[in-house]
Amino acid sequence: MSSVARRSGILSGRYALATLGMVAIVGVAAFQNLAMTTVMPEISRDLDGQTLYALAFAAPLAAGVPGMVLAGTWTDRSGGRIVAWVSAAFFAIGTAVVMTAPTMEVFLAGRLVEGFGAGAIDVVLYVLVARIFPAELHGPVFAGFAAAWVVPALVGPALAGVVTEVWGWHWVFAGALVIAVVAFALLVPTLARLHAPPVERRPPWRAGRIGWSVAAAVAILLLNVAPDLGPWARVVAVVVGVVGAWAALRPLLPAGTFRAAAGLPSVVLLRGLVAAAFFGSEAYVPFLLQERHGLSASAAGLALTVAALSWAGASWLHGRLGEQRLTASRTFGTGLALVLVSLLSALAVAVWDLPWWVLVAGWFVGGAGMGAMYPRLSMLTLRFSGEGDDGFASSALTIADASGSVVGLAVTGLLFVGSGGAEGAWSFPLVFVAMTVIALLGTVAVRRLGPVPAALAPRAAASDRR
Repeated sequence: MSSVARRSGILSGRYALATLGMVAIVGVAAFQNLAMTTVMPEISRDLDGQTLYALAFAAPLAAGVPGMVLAGTWTDRSGGRIVAWVSAAFFAIGTAVVMTAPTMEVFLAGRLVEGFGAGAIDVVLYVLVARIFPAELHGPVFAGFAAAWVVPALVGPALAGVVTEVWGWHWVFAGALVIAVVAFALLVPTLARLHAPPVERRPPWRAGRIGWSVAAAVAILLLNVAPDLGPWARVVAVVVGVVGAWAALRPLLPAGTFRAAAGLPSVVLLRGLVAAAFFGSEAYVPFLLQERHGLSASAAGLALTVAALSWAGASWLHGRLGEQRLTASRTFGTGLALVLVSLLSALAVAVWDLPWWVLVAGWFVGGAGMGAMYPRLSMLTLRFSGEGDDGFASSALTIADASGSVVGLAVTGLLFVGSGGAEGAWSFPLVFVAMTVIALLGTVAVRRLGPVPAALAPRAAASDRR
């Protein structure tokens, strides 16, 4: 099976339809993400929700945490087919609510429902990779996920900007809903290959983990609501949110994650830190370009386009070079350095009012750094997990990714609103300074990673084990 997979690749034989379906789903997420970041300044103005700007990004990520935990356990018990259908239904319903939202409150409610479904489907995708593809194809598959951002990156921000300017932002989400339905239809045949394990091998329902995931989502959302509260209420919300998030996330992540223990804990921690630094900042990149440089929504989306392209290019190069020439420590060290370049370039533009293209070029560099790190982090997650635990390990990685992003958005939201918002002289600089500090913390996780095991023998698909 290994030699055949190596000869045929991810687009040949039995793997072709699975690859196309999963890449299409990732492409939908890419379009939604890039379009949302591009048009959110217009949405916040139209719905009078500037103080809830960061919460619009944080809400779906926070709601995704219980979605990921539930999907992880449910997938380990059922195989994942029904999980994918339920997840897709939640995503579609949430997108429909967002599309028709007349107020910011309704918009946020739709984002919560949408995020729950998106978080769950992410876990299903990782489990599909683990159970259908042999180990040596995991890298190319994850590179394919990154490549799925290319077309949305090329047309997504500009298209979202033009649609918003001509017809209104509601139609952006209508288009995303249509694309999502088509993408899921491509994945349906592959889902039939996910079968439930024998009864004696099914893990028990982990009600405690599901409860902690809800608590984590509430705590993280509380952090993101804090900027809209009064001074004393804001302090209370921050303290309760930080303590609550720390306490609730501990049972959801591998033991030792917060102290960067070797192996999977360090991998999960690094994923959360780089997600916080990059995505906590990225929400404010188009905002800065529109507010301080007068760019239109479509023009400001150029920064997101070039970052997505460099992300995909770096992921492709990562898959081509192989692990012997590009070790884990070298990959993560280089990736973090590139992300730091992007954050420092954004800081320089915000402080010294440098030309807008400096920020665009810097974000291109940062996208390459993320593209180098993300596939390797995903590969190591599956490698450090055992058969039957891939649902838990995949949910832990996606929880760290989402939670890190939401915490980053909470920090930037507090700093941005607390320093005067779009009118404040130091609001944008403080955002990028804080995220630079978080990125630097990632070096601790890299140093604590420990030895990386060699690729395991290919796992048989669930259908082959029956």
